[in-house]
Amino acid sequence: MAEEAKSKGNAAFSSGDYATAITHFTEAINLSPTNHILYSNRSASYASLHRYEEALSDAKKTIELKPDWSKGYSRLGAAFIGLSKFDEAVDSYKKGLEIDPSNEMLKSGLADASRSRVSSKSNPFVDAFQGKEMWEKLTADPGTRVYLEQDDFVKTMKEIQRNPNNLNLYMKDKRVMKALGVLLNVKFGGSSGEDTEMKEADERKEPEPEMEPMELTEEERQKKERKEKALKEKGEGNVAYKKKDFGRAVEHYTKAMELDDEDISYLTNRAAVYLEMGKYEECIEDCDKAVERGRELRSDFKMIARALTRKGSALVKMARCSKDFEPAIETFQKALTEHRNPDTLKKLNDAEKVKKELEQQEYFDPTIAEEEREKGNGFFKEQKYPEAVKHYSEAIKRNPNDVRAYSNRAACYTKLGALPEGLKDAEKCIELDPSFTKGYSRKGAIQFFMKEYDKAMETYQEGLKHDPKNQEFLDGVRRCVEQINKASRGDLTPEELKERQAKAMQDPEVQNILSDPVMRQVKAVASIVF
Repeated sequence: MAEEAKSKGNAAFSSGDYATAITHFTEAINLSPTNHILYSNRSASYASLHRYEEALSDAKKTIELKPDWSKGYSRLGAAFIGLSKFDEAVDSYKKGLEIDPSNEMLKSGLADASRSRVSSKSNPFVDAFQGKEMWEKLTADPGTRVYLEQDDFVKTMKEIQRNPNNLNLYMKDKRVMKALGVLLNVKFGGSSGEDTEMKEADERKEPEPEMEPMELTEEERQKKERKEKALKEKGEGNVAYKKKDFGRAVEHYTKAMELDDEDISYLTNRAAVYLEMGKYEECIEDCDKAVERGRELRSDFKMIARALTRKGSALVKMARCSKDFEPAIETFQKALTEHRNPDTLKKLNDAEKVKKELEQQEYFDPTIAEEEREKGNGFFKEQKYPEAVKHYSEAIKRNPNDVRAYSNRAACYTKLGALPEGLKDAEKCIELDPSFTKGYSRKGAIQFFMKEYDKAMETYQEGLKHDPKNQEFLDGVRRCVEQINKASRGDLTPEELKERQAKAMQDPEVQNILSDPVMRQVKAVASIVF
């Protein structure tokens, strides 16, 4: 039960539904309170919702249960960064690296925490971006609440929260300045969009001091210029891509990457071009680089999923020749663990379908199928029905279009009392060959054994359309009529009557009638009288 709840939590986390993930992980913890992984997963879910206090509590519990597990310290460091407790974050990542010195996630976290610690001591606005208080203020203010629905704004605020010096890069973003005003309780520039009453109230107030944008350092100015140039190159690359000028698109995306290596979209875009050009190896190489760099930068999981999906698409193209779809399937599955995108899921299903079809084609062998069917017949005659089913099943795998194998297996299932399975095989016979009369006799017999006499009679009558003089069908119709007449005369045993009444009560029309208020009163009176 705990493992099932954990799986549901992982699926919800992968799809970005962190609140539901927390619910499932909590359920799993209640069932298995000493499982450190469950606390770690719930800590990550809390952190994704900016609930860093809860994330910190779960991270501490993780380490308490498993002090030699490096990921616990990664969770602890992330929670401390969210709370802007950078000294504690640095210590957490260092402790984790003592356990696992080569862990890239811990190294990246330590670098972020160290940068943030330095920035917090030099930036006058660092207090404005303190932990969950920042998100609470932005959520409470009507003007900034709507921004939290915009992924790029949330990403920007997270970057500023990790390193407040990044604020200098976004001073022209009105949303960021509006958010900063809310966090500092200061009004920046003129107002727009407020109603007349609010404007008049503002005019009566004493003017509030306006904040001057901080001057950029030479390094920050150059970084900003490079990012702007990279975005321009990306835009030109997109135009070239739409025109199918793939060579020029590659040039622009390459320049963008050289200017800014912190945006993996340039890599994924170039990979898309290589995919169109049929350069699958180059596409896969770019996707791998994007995933690796994305994890270093802790990029949006959707971007990493996109890179993996694109790699999977390239592997599918290559599999057309190699006939090996397993690498593509594994890659799509990895992409879905990052983000459950419907397009990726469709690509996975398509790849699995093609793989299955190829396997069936390779396995197809009518000669072996006939040999297996004959072996099944031998076991059937000896009344060794399970063994017969095994050989008939192999015959079907070798030749899935042979109605005789389905018919024979249906007979075995009937002997074994597995009537639903037998019915399915009989229906498959009819689907493959509507003129195959044995299919109707198998189906009718099974329906008769299931006491579905009306359905059995319809099946026999359908068979008679293909073989009007078939004695088995004629006898089947006669037996069904006898059973139906027997029921109408009331010539049923108490057990048969009880079974028939139970089946009737399941009929939706009967249930609708019995749910009528008038009928309930009639039934109540009848029960009193009798």
